[in-house]
Amino acid sequence: MRELYVWYHVDARNEDAARSAVESMQRALERTFSGLRARLLIRRDAERQTWMETFARTRGTGGADDGIDTGIEAAIATAAAALRPLLAGDRHVEAFEVVGRAP
Repeated sequence: MRELYVWYHVDARNEDAARSAVESMQRALERTFSGLRARLLIRRDAERQTWMETFARTRGTGGADDGIDTGIEAAIATAAAALRPLLAGDRHVEAFEVVGRAP
């Protein structure tokens, strides 16, 4: 199962608008792709914050519908393009394979 981790910086002055836009984007993606879970994490570092979005998808079948495939990753990138004016730099996308389960 493949998960995405996307990090970027946001200036504190853009926090409210960026948070609203990110959460709206994530909810729309969750409605589009069944089983998708999106989260937003924020590390507040004074004036410039580091934000991380996580995307995971499990429908419980253990089959091809589990995880973030290239089609969902492309849809996330397309949706995130609208965020660009609110960010203080580029979005950095990392993909990881889940190899075990937490106890």
